[in-house]
Amino acid sequence: MSTTDIRSRDGDAGARIADRVREGIVGGTFPPGTRIRQEDLAEQFGASRVPVREAIRQLEYEGLITVVPNSGAWVSRLTLAECEEVYRMRERLEPLLLGYSAPLLTPEEVAGLGSLARRISDVGADTDAFLALDAEFHLRSYRAARTAHLGELVGRLWNITAPYRRAYVASWAEDSRRIAHEEHHLIVAALQDGDAEEAERVLAGHIRRTRRQLARTPDIFAPEPLS
Repeated sequence: MSTTDIRSRDGDAGARIADRVREGIVGGTFPPGTRIRQEDLAEQFGASRVPVREAIRQLEYEGLITVVPNSGAWVSRLTLAECEEVYRMRERLEPLLLGYSAPLLTPEEVAGLGSLARRISDVGADTDAFLALDAEFHLRSYRAARTAHLGELVGRLWNITAPYRRAYVASWAEDSRRIAHEEHHLIVAALQDGDAEEAERVLAGHIRRTRRQLARTPDIFAPEPLS
């Protein structure tokens, strides 16, 4: 086997490991602050240290893992200020991405979003089901956008904030749940009417409301560094 073949094999294995660990972080299996040990990943995936290191480098680039030289790697923890910054970015970038996508969504795709919105309304207090369907709803609404960088950036921002959305949704009162459902239906209605600007406006408010609510739960974030 050539050196190129070995690099390709290790790169493929590294991407697969990164995908699985990313899923664990987003899905709550690896909460913020969890130690990520190379030897544990190598054993879990039956891989050498080379693809494991590639996976950790990729997840560090995405902001999901923090590597401390000569110490180790941990699932990244955001401070409240960092999370608010990311949400402010999302509040501006996701409506822009939806604006690119909305005119290109087919009637069938919009109908599919309507079906998803109804399924989300039916999950009740099931946090895992809500988070999975909510992510599918929003990411599918952006799928038609033809952008070079924006879609990838939004996906990274979603993943970075995923653990905090989980804590936020798990603490919802019934009114918060109802408002989120209504906003999903309002986005679909605007898309059905061909009113991308209204869909963008509702989405921006949807994200802003989450940001403001997260600010009321500072205990779920990493401590702010001492000045």
